[in-house]
Amino acid sequence: MSSTGTIHSYSDTQAFERLMLLIATLVKYPGVGYFDSPEDHSGKHHNALQEVLVCLQDVAKEVGINIPFYSEHTIRKDIKTLRRYSILDQHTYRQGYYLGCGALNREELQVVLNALFSQAKYQQDPQISQIYQVLEKRLRGLGLGEKLFYPVRTYIDRPIVYTNPEEMMSQSKYRGTLFELLEELETAIIKGQVIEIYRCRNPYHSNNKHFITVYPLQLVYSEIAWYLLHEDYQTGHLAMSRLDRFSDEFKLIDASGRGKEKQWKSLQIGHKLLKAGWGHYLGTSLEQQLERQGKLPFVKVIVRFFGEAMAFIQEGEKRHLKQEISLEKNAKDGNPEYLEYSVDLPRRSLSEFCYWACRFMGNVQFIAPPELVERHRNMAQELLNKYSS
Repeated sequence: MSSTGTIHSYSDTQAFERLMLLIATLVKYPGVGYFDSPEDHSGKHHNALQEVLVCLQDVAKEVGINIPFYSEHTIRKDIKTLRRYSILDQHTYRQGYYLGCGALNREELQVVLNALFSQAKYQQDPQISQIYQVLEKRLRGLGLGEKLFYPVRTYIDRPIVYTNPEEMMSQSKYRGTLFELLEELETAIIKGQVIEIYRCRNPYHSNNKHFITVYPLQLVYSEIAWYLLHEDYQTGHLAMSRLDRFSDEFKLIDASGRGKEKQWKSLQIGHKLLKAGWGHYLGTSLEQQLERQGKLPFVKVIVRFFGEAMAFIQEGEKRHLKQEISLEKNAKDGNPEYLEYSVDLPRRSLSEFCYWACRFMGNVQFIAPPELVERHRNMAQELLNKYSS
């Protein structure tokens, strides 16, 4: 242990100012020293400290302190000092230097706050709501006012069910759903733990209420609700299930977990299935197994859109990866008569695609496959019968 009379290496004013300016640099320029390639244009390894030195000079000029252009060796010793006092962590800063969790500048922070605000207000995520409230209180001290907290961007999709337990209790709408256990659920996702949960509601099969044992993979917000993407513990079957259709019964089956690598692998397969399909249904066990093996033939769906629906469909250039859009013009006046939309889909997605197309009412006509042509015709006839009666 050093004696009380020992002169500290930063007792010198210039050394102390340099250390303080280095800390100020890391605060003002989070990620300073980051480079998106392991080699620069000259073919030499990227030296992060060169950018730190430049930014250090800029900060010194801003606060009116004249300092020499220090060597990398000196700054490297200062960084070692910051590590010693846990101001910097011990890990290697390959993606640039930053203090603690402060990896964003003010502009980036505003974008993140906008996203948090939308998720808290419209998707009604209780955990995000709590985090946003805490951040808002802390960051008010920056004196940035509405510049930081004004929601320049937002996402107004909102759930059609209650998701916040506190709101449920205050409005006497308590449902006892899996939203009560988000913290435990997220831990299980991160660790790849096996859990048992109870499906208490099933509008498609009212009598089909049962326990399921799964690896939870991800919480997904889509259109009107929060979903849980999960993998069956025994069969590996992937499915998307509405979170509010599970009760608050939760049992941890395997706390050890299978690790991030296997979780990531299953998650990527799940998203691949979602991209290939249309909607949230991922098929039966057999269908999914064949599709994952590339042995399931897809169905060519062809739909014609008329009138005002044509412009809307034409706008959606990235609606699906395998779509094709073509305008068929009238031979007489040369104006578009209809728009033909075709897409290759797994059979599991035909029902969800049909419901999506039906929103265009009289401006849509199915051409293929025959089963959807017949289904749409029957739906139109049933609607006509209802109005006729």
